Parts: sequence; C-alpha cells; structure tokens
Amino acid sequence: MKIASWNVNSLNVRMPHLSQWLGESRPDVVALQETKLEDGRFPDTELAALGYRSVFAGQKTYNGVAILARGHAIEDVQVGIPGFDDEQKRVIAATINGVRIVDFYIVNGQAVGSAKFDYKMRWLAAARAMLADELARHPQLVVLGDFNIAPTDADVHNPKRWQEKIMCSTPERDALGAMAALGLHDSFRLHCDEAGHHSWWDYRLLAFDRGWGLRIDLVLLSDALRARCTGAGIDLAPRGWERPSDHTPVWAQLDL
Repeated sequence: MKIASWNVNSLNVRMPHLSQWLGESRPDVVALQETKLEDGRFPDTELAALGYRSVFAGQKTYNGVAILARGHAIEDVQVGIPGFDDEQKRVIAATINGVRIVDFYIVNGQAVGSAKFDYKMRWLAAARAMLADELARHPQLVVLGDFNIAPTDADVHNPKRWQEKIMCSTPERDALGAMAALGLHDSFRLHCDEAGHHSWWDYRLLAFDRGWGLRIDLVLLSDALRARCTGAGIDLAPRGWERPSDHTPVWAQLDL
C-alpha cells in the first residue's frame, strides 16, 4: 500500500500535475494540502474518472485538505481537531483498508514570537491531544502532510541560516518531538539518514535549482506500522514541472 502526501498549493492550478502524477505513480492513498477550493468546486468527478475516491474539506483561497483512495472505501471521516475551535480547514482523517489516515496542514506561523506563531503552538498542542486519542483507537495510524517544521538540521539546506527561524525553531521541533513520543516514526528516516533531502523550496532565488530546501512534508507511522514500512521517499520530478507547487510529493510503502 503506497501512501503519499502532497501540498499542491492550489488544486485549481495544479490539477493537471496531480492527474499526471497519479497516472505515473499510482499511489493507493494520497493526502493533499492547500487545495484552496470550496467544497462545491472540488474535482471529485474528475478524480473518480482517474480511479480515485475522495473526501475533502476546503475553503476559498486558503488552506484546504483532502484524502484520495484507489481501490478502497474511505470510511469514518472526521474534519478538524475535536475540541479545538478553528475555522481554518487544516485537518481531515479517515480509515482506509484498516489504516487510519490523518492529514495535517500545520500552521506556518509566520515568524517566531508573532501572534501567528502562538496560534501554531496552540494548534500543535491540540493536534497532539487528537493523535493520542487516535492512537488509542487506531493502532495502525499514519499521520502525514505539510508539517511546516523541519525535524532536524539534517533536513535543512543551511542550518546556520535557519537557526531558530520559523519552521526550524526549538519550540516547533519540541512540539513535533512530543507528537513522535506518542509512538510515531518518520518513515523517510527509517530508510535514509543522509542530509540534503528536501520537499519544499521557496519560489524565489532559484531555490530548487540550487538545492536550497527544507524537508517539512512528512509521513509518520505508528509502532504497529513501523516494521511494515518497506520503503519511503521524496519524488522530486513534479517540482521541476512548469508552474509547479513549491512542495513535491512524499511517500511511504507499507506491506499490509
């Protein structure tokens, strides 16, 4: 079972890219972030023609998440973080083939110490509480998406330049570590411990061509799935296509 995540940064713009990538990569499950579409405009019919069922929660211009599945029903759908009052569409969860999928588009936070950073930290605390409950009910759990946090300096092209900046600060990394402490494992790091692998590059300064990126798109696996992960990776190709998202897909392969 191949499970992938991609921040498409506007599905309206990137639908041709998604269609091409689904045809070439054939993942079984895909979590999307930043769809930036109200639900009435979500291309579920077009995706169905490609063989994918979909569930989604969107809003105009900002945010938006979705889960797509090929060959399996999508069940027990939940939108948002229970008990956390938030109008932004950043979370959707569902069960597919016995695996609980939680799709996160985590808050960027703008700058350390800002009001948006405070919101990010409150959001992360609420998300951790949600995951503790999900793990108690669903031992086979995958948490994936755009985390807007580079886990370690090995995930940053220039750690000195990014030291204590947004997406690399100690409070953010501690919050991600608190999630991992529940019993979640970074699938990519189960198979690769090298530095220099990234999933996001700023549009400015030819960052992708120069390798100036961060690895902030993650697929985390519960203890029950860790030993079943036979591979994980980052698909760089879509970032080089015309009018790309600033993110590229990440994936994990599970032997179920």
